[in-house]
Amino acid sequence: MKNYVQPGNTISLTAPYAVASGDGLLVGSIFGVATGSVALGETVEAALVGVFDLKKVASQAWAAGDKVYWDNTNKEATKTATANTLIGIATEAVAGGAGDVIGRVRLNGSF
Repeated sequence: MKNYVQPGNTISLTAPYAVASGDGLLVGSIFGVATGSVALGETVEAALVGVFDLKKVASQAWAAGDKVYWDNTNKEATKTATANTLIGIATEAVAGGAGDVIGRVRLNGSF
């Protein structure tokens, strides 16, 4: 095909804030996970598909299959849909303790 560009598993984005490798970032409706560390305004390669361990809201339990959203104000994953962007689903349960701050998420990559 003459119009094929790339698989699209990763794309280059302009960081809307400083990110470290493994951090989530939201650019418009595109959510990805930074593959490197960059400052605000720099170009970063972002993974759009795959399963990632992401910072999540503390004291929020997740079940496998729960929809997961990105809270761009707090820069963390959450089950709360209101005012947040759908990014994927939880692939395993996470307890709801104050120290349970990492959740495993399969990015949907469809936005």
